Amino acid sequence: MSAPLVKGWCPGALRPMLSGDGLLLRVRPRGGHLSQREALALADLSRDLGNGLIDLSARGNLQIRGLDEKGHRKALARLAELNLLDPDATGEARRNVLVTPFWQAGDGTSALALALEEALTRTGTLALPGKFGFAVDTGSTPILRAASADIRIERAADGTLLLCADGGETGKPITPDTAVAQAIALAHWWQQAADMNAPRRMRGLLAAGIALPDGFTVSIARDAALVPTPGPTPAGVLLGVAFGQIQADSFAALADLADLRLTPWRMVLLEGVEAMPHLPSFITDPADPMLRVAACPGGPACTQGVAPVRDLARSLAPHLPEGLSLHVSGCAKGCAHPGPADVTLTACADGFAMARNATAAMADAQPALSPQALADPALLMTRI
Repeated sequence: MSAPLVKGWCPGALRPMLSGDGLLLRVRPRGGHLSQREALALADLSRDLGNGLIDLSARGNLQIRGLDEKGHRKALARLAELNLLDPDATGEARRNVLVTPFWQAGDGTSALALALEEALTRTGTLALPGKFGFAVDTGSTPILRAASADIRIERAADGTLLLCADGGETGKPITPDTAVAQAIALAHWWQQAADMNAPRRMRGLLAAGIALPDGFTVSIARDAALVPTPGPTPAGVLLGVAFGQIQADSFAALADLADLRLTPWRMVLLEGVEAMPHLPSFITDPADPMLRVAACPGGPACTQGVAPVRDLARSLAPHLPEGLSLHVSGCAKGCAHPGPADVTLTACADGFAMARNATAAMADAQPALSPQALADPALLMTRI
């Protein structure tokens, strides 16, 4: 079992990543929001310059797949016209902000997220790892705690804004006027502390016993993370996307209906829409087992992928017992689901290895399943 290459950074628009199907270009919508015009233009960009496939990332971003070098240059020009391009690759990477999709007009969330993004773009002295991120989770109940973020802005039970460090037990009271400056200050504190202690993320630093700076005095309630499902919400309708990948034509069909808000859950929110539209390409049933299945592109679309994985994942989904999750990974990195899943299958040189309550790397350490087991989905799932 060969170890996959861990690049340690995320693609952007200005710094795309080479994959098995060409360049992968990541678009970071401002405030997690795309107007109909922007979304339609991105669908056109994918069709004209890429391979017509659009990915939803776990950080609330979009990925345009299958570009070549010439197509990438043309894509940058189009993104600049849409105001979706940052001045430089460093500022783009630093502008890693996840926003609750359930914000309401006038509640301050959108303005706060945009102000934080602007501050991160121009904070030239702040050097952060590529995966270091922020979450603006200022609804009445935090919704993004299961998503990856190092610095979080949330609300306490009484509505007070809190600045929270991922992995910390207490938050610091802030106001709409001080929130951005305090978040940037905490990032600078992390940078200085991490330089002396080596951890690459906030949670690792706190786990090493490093104490937060003064002011973090309010206990954070640790309620169970809410997992949204397709259907109506006060902000609009949520639709699921199998494996987080959309055909450009289907993405355009969404944009024909409303502005879009992106989420970290392989779902898109149609802003202001009240009734579930009839769009066969999307998951609309909250009981659909595909909502509990994660699978990366696998090979050959990903150069790290040992084998294709999504056909196997799709065939297993109907046999997945209710309430359990399945992850089928093309390699031991487990990009589609970094944490443990109830059932994990990892592609290996001899087929697929399986483990329960495991990450892709843990499954990769197991012996490969027999071809007979893989050929019978019902038999395979009875191994749970």
